[in-house]
Amino acid sequence: MNPEAVSALIAKNPTLKAAKAKLEAMTPGAYCVHRSWGFGQIKSYDEAAQRLVIDFKDKPGHLMDPAFCVTTMEVLPSNHLLVRKETDGAKIAELIAENPAQLLVEALESYPNHAATAIEIEIVLTQVVGPEKFKKWWSAAKKLIAKDPRITIPEKKTECYILREKPISAEDEILEQFKATRSARRRIALAVELLDTANKKELKAELGEILQGVTEAVRDSNQLSKAERLHGAAVRDDLAKLLGHSGELEPTQAALIADARDLPSIAETIPVQFQRRFLNLVQETHPIEARDILFNLLKVSQGKFTTECINFLVEHDHGAELAAALQRWQTEQNLRAPVLLWIVKNRHSKKFAKLLNDLITPRLLSAIFFAIDYEALQSSTVRRIPLADILSDDSELIADLLSTADPETARDLANTLLLNQGFEELTKKSLLARFIKIFPNIQSIVATESEGRDEQLLVSRASHDRKREEYETIISKKIPENSKAIAAAREHGDLKENSEYKMAKQDQSVLMAQKALLERELARAQITDFSEASTTQVSVGSVVEVKSASTGQSTRYTLLGAWDGEPEKNIISYKTALGAALIGKKPGDSVTIKIGNNEETYTIGNILRYADTAA
Repeated sequence: MNPEAVSALIAKNPTLKAAKAKLEAMTPGAYCVHRSWGFGQIKSYDEAAQRLVIDFKDKPGHLMDPAFCVTTMEVLPSNHLLVRKETDGAKIAELIAENPAQLLVEALESYPNHAATAIEIEIVLTQVVGPEKFKKWWSAAKKLIAKDPRITIPEKKTECYILREKPISAEDEILEQFKATRSARRRIALAVELLDTANKKELKAELGEILQGVTEAVRDSNQLSKAERLHGAAVRDDLAKLLGHSGELEPTQAALIADARDLPSIAETIPVQFQRRFLNLVQETHPIEARDILFNLLKVSQGKFTTECINFLVEHDHGAELAAALQRWQTEQNLRAPVLLWIVKNRHSKKFAKLLNDLITPRLLSAIFFAIDYEALQSSTVRRIPLADILSDDSELIADLLSTADPETARDLANTLLLNQGFEELTKKSLLARFIKIFPNIQSIVATESEGRDEQLLVSRASHDRKREEYETIISKKIPENSKAIAAAREHGDLKENSEYKMAKQDQSVLMAQKALLERELARAQITDFSEASTTQVSVGSVVEVKSASTGQSTRYTLLGAWDGEPEKNIISYKTALGAALIGKKPGDSVTIKIGNNEETYTIGNILRYADTAA
């Protein structure tokens, strides 16, 4: 907009006077970001209509009132990254790929005071880099940016990245932050960063102050978890060693893990880079019980700690014992998801061939299905199950696990898959196709499943509510209680002689079968009020009078839904033998019903509608 157009607009709407500079910036060719329409470019100004013509990505030639744009649109400076992506795309692409720190520097240069919050920066960079690539790129870029002396790094997303007037070294910035914080957790993290820098020798005097701060944090803070305190003690001891201090500082690392009962919870949250040192420390502190402790830690391990435990045991000559333990855990159905995940990922590894060869069997696939179903049942939210993901993504895994299976075993496992709660229906079909490729006869399972699902069940509202309540009780109460019973029974020792464990597992099979049956039935249910029943022939919702040929006695039956039935009131389901025989019959027709060794013939009399009699 030229000055004359801006003046005319302000004359018409005096409240825009304060926004004069912003209106004057809305010139043809300028780039902008609108709150609703996103990034765009101003193409022209229609003076007659007093409208800006703006090309947005999905709205080319969009007409907008400048007065409206004052509060909803930002005109970008020419050096803004989004603008430069359009005008100098090759240079921006080069910075994205090779120099993320410089990209951030140039981004900050376009902001007032050369500062912007972490939230603002991430929003812009997401658009510049692309939403698909941003997360992975930003994770790597932040490590490089943190080392750049020109940029102040915020602790929180609401705080600012700041382009410094005078660059300072990464070490000096860490020292500044260390002196400014009172958080024990933050002090330990900053000490780790300082130990990772290249100029430790030049910082010897400052390291003494850092050591004192970390020592106090480990000794006195009540903010730290046991894992954080142990990690802090290790960082403290590394600083003391660097400074040439002799003697042990309290509390010692050994004292912090003296109680073996604390070790699983410590291992769960210990930093990844400290996991190997933690295992060494366990072995040194508990030399007699170390092997048993390490096996127990592996049993409940997660993520990278699972890999670290296995490598540690193998390197310390426990490979044969580990192979036996894995076999035993599999037999006891005690292999947890992280260990199973490690097994399938490493099944082709030459290094672990002796350890894993005997495990790659159909029984392992059964253990995998059990672990996936258990995790799905325990989760109250929808989340990824890594073990289910790898079973779906690794196209050779099912074939490898079924290589020694017989048709009956494969069929049982295919049925187990169909009942599993950890997969979506489309994924189940995809996985089942891999079974069928090896065992074509399993195709019949799919046909049976499809036939069962196609048939609708007409049900009353009351019976549906009862069935739904039964299902919810199994899901929310009985299965969780059974899972706890299984876990408690495992703690009682040898599972071969453990009657409580066997009974709990039998209960689990019954509950899972009940759950699966209820799910199939509820999926097929169609609720009806029986108002569509006919009086000309027997249908669902009919009240029909029938006369026995042998006794001459007349009886009135009410045919209701698939789950209805009160024999004492002559209310029967249309799925019963008598109900099914009566459906479609008209007054005067006869039906013969065989019950056991007896046959009885009935003649159809009057037909009424249940909906009318109930009202």
